[in-house]
This record gives sequence, structure tokens and C-alpha cells, in this order.
Amino acid sequence: MFEHTEHFVRLSVEWLRLGVEALGAVVILFGLLATLRVLFRKFTGDQEVGFGKARITFARYLTLALELQLAADILSTSVSPSWDQIGKLAAIAVIRTALNFFLTQEMKEEERNPGKTIP
Repeated sequence: MFEHTEHFVRLSVEWLRLGVEALGAVVILFGLLATLRVLFRKFTGDQEVGFGKARITFARYLTLALELQLAADILSTSVSPSWDQIGKLAAIAVIRTALNFFLTQEMKEEERNPGKTIP
């Protein structure tokens, strides 16, 4: 009975991980579409929209996608972690957290000084 339950839990976590990874990819797709919409407005003559706005739009989606991808990595490691998997997760977590931190800082700077990043 325990083996059956353990197998079910592992399988459920793997499906959940796959779903979270897919959601992260969908968020990136939506971010790309939103960014293209902003760029389209820029090139059709809307002077209120600059490249900084496009970058910040995409950065917002990327920060959410990074968090989702990190969650998927945590799920994959949580089932039966080896020291190798834990080390890889730690490296991935540090890299993604650093990326997220710098994207967030850039977004805050753009909100404080709109249009200053790229004219």
C-alpha cells in the first residue's frame, strides 16, 4: 500500500511540475505578445511609448515566469532529491533569484524615472 501511495505522489508531483513549467512558458508567450503590442504602438507613432516601456513590460512577465520555473525546479527536486539534484537546484535558485532581483530593480527605476532607460 505504501509503495502504491508513494508512486501516486511522485506521479502527481511530476504532473504538477509539468503544469507549472508549461504555465511559465505561457506567461513568457503572453509577455512577448504584450511587448510586441507596445513596440507596435511605438512604431505607429505613439510618442508616449518608448523602448523602456517595452523592456519593462517584458520584464514584468519574465519575473513571473522565473518564479514559476523555480517552483517547477523545486517540485522536481522535492520528490526524491539526491545531493546532485539539491546542488543543481541551489545553483538554479541563486541564478534565477539574482535575475529576478535585477529585473525588479530595473522595473522600479523605470517607474521612478519613466523613459530614462532607453529613449
